[in-house]
Amino acid sequence: MYSTIQFVHSIWAYLVLAILVITTINSLAKFFGKKEYGAKDMRLALFTLITMHLQLLIGLVLFFVSPNGLNAITTNGMGGLSSAARKLAVEHPTLMIIAIVLVTIGYSKHKKQRLSTPKFKKLAIFYTLALIAVLAMIPWNQWF
Repeated sequence: MYSTIQFVHSIWAYLVLAILVITTINSLAKFFGKKEYGAKDMRLALFTLITMHLQLLIGLVLFFVSPNGLNAITTNGMGGLSSAARKLAVEHPTLMIIAIVLVTIGYSKHKKQRLSTPKFKKLAIFYTLALIAVLAMIPWNQWF
């Protein structure tokens, strides 16, 4: 079960990263280009929100079944974790949850705006911060 969930979490992460990059670039380009907000932009922002929340659910399941998650913390204690183990068990989940919170806040704040420029501004700010958090905490050595 662990290997299957880890595989799904890893594969889904590629989609999450790709859609987050696309949505962030789209928001930044349309904000600076003073473009109009359309249905495609709404769908893109929503799809990013959905994929990230699904990744959170998969990650939470993985955290509880993985030997690198809760099991590592309960076995070794927080002080007994190596830096690599701490990154997988504590830092990665924490910063990814923060990234998902940023996307959620950005999505909800952009819906309250009436004009296109403020909508893209909210999306650009929050999605860019989320992208930075995601890129900082991806375990790159396990990806390639």
